[in-house]
Amino acid sequence: MTANRRYFLKSLGSLAALCSVGSVAARSGTGLAARPQIACNQYTWHTFYQRQGRNWSANLDASLADFAKSGLVGYEPSVNSADEIRTLAPLLKKHKLEMHSLYVNSTLHKADEAGKTLETVTAIADAARPLGLKIVVTNPSPIGWGRAEGKTDDQLAIQATNLDRLGAELKKRGMTLAYHTHDVEMRNAAREFHHMMLATDPDHVSLCLDVHWIYRGSGNSQVALFDIVKLYGKRIAELHLRQSQNGVWSETFGEGDIDYPRLAQTLKAIGIRPHLVLEQCIEKESPNTLDAVTAHRQDLQYVKKVFG
Repeated sequence: MTANRRYFLKSLGSLAALCSVGSVAARSGTGLAARPQIACNQYTWHTFYQRQGRNWSANLDASLADFAKSGLVGYEPSVNSADEIRTLAPLLKKHKLEMHSLYVNSTLHKADEAGKTLETVTAIADAARPLGLKIVVTNPSPIGWGRAEGKTDDQLAIQATNLDRLGAELKKRGMTLAYHTHDVEMRNAAREFHHMMLATDPDHVSLCLDVHWIYRGSGNSQVALFDIVKLYGKRIAELHLRQSQNGVWSETFGEGDIDYPRLAQTLKAIGIRPHLVLEQCIEKESPNTLDAVTAHRQDLQYVKKVFG
C-alpha cells in the first residue's frame, strides 16, 4: 500500500509556513441539495507529485495553480491546525477555488486525548467557516497503521461517544461531520465501522463513503460495498471516488472494478446527492503515463458523465 494519508497529513504542519464561495446545502433527510461543484482532495495530488519527485506543499501557490488548470474548482485539503487555514485562504481566492469540505485526523478512542482533538477540530472549523466550509471529514486514528491490533470494545465505545460529541459541536456551527474509513475499520466483521454508525446520532454523524477503501477493505467486494450503501445510504454526505483495475488503483477515474454507474443510480433512487470528491490516488503498481493535470482533467469528465 502507498504511504498513508495520515503520515502525509502530519508532515504538513512544518510546511505550512512555506506555503466567496458558494454553499453546499446542509444535510437533510434526503441528503445534500444540488451540488455546485465537483471537488478533489489534496492527498490525490500529493501521490502524483511524489511519483515525479516533487513536494505538493513546498510551493502551495504553484501547486494550486496546477490544480486549477485541471478544471477542478472544489479543493478538499488535509488540515492539522487553524493556522493552516489562514495560510490557505488567500491562495484559494487567488486561484478561484472553493473549499466546501476538508479532512482532519482525530484521536477519539483515548479519553485523555479526545478533548484536545475536539478543541483542534472545532478551531479549524471556526477558521474555515468564512470560506464556506460545510463538511468536516475525519477518520479516527487506528491503534497503529500496519498493525493487526484492533481497538477493544471499551475503546470503540469511547470513540463513538467522542465522534458523536464532535458531530454535535460541528452541527452547532451549521456543519456536517462525515465519518471516513480506510481498510482497517473493515477488519473483524467491520465491527469498528458498524459501531461508529450504529452508536452515533444520524443528526450528528454522517458518512463519507470512501468507495474504494470499503471495496478493498472487504476483500475487493462489491457485494459488501452495496450492502453498506443499502444499510447507511441515507447518511452519506460525501463520496470519495477512486477506481481500480484488477485491484490496482487506476491512473484515472473511469471504468474498472467498481460499478460507479450503479452506485450513482442507487443513490439517486434513494434521493441522495452527496458532495463528490475525487481521490484517484496512485500506488506503486499504478500505470505511469499521465501527469497530474492531464489525469485530473480526464477524471472530471468521467465524474460528470456518471453523476451528472
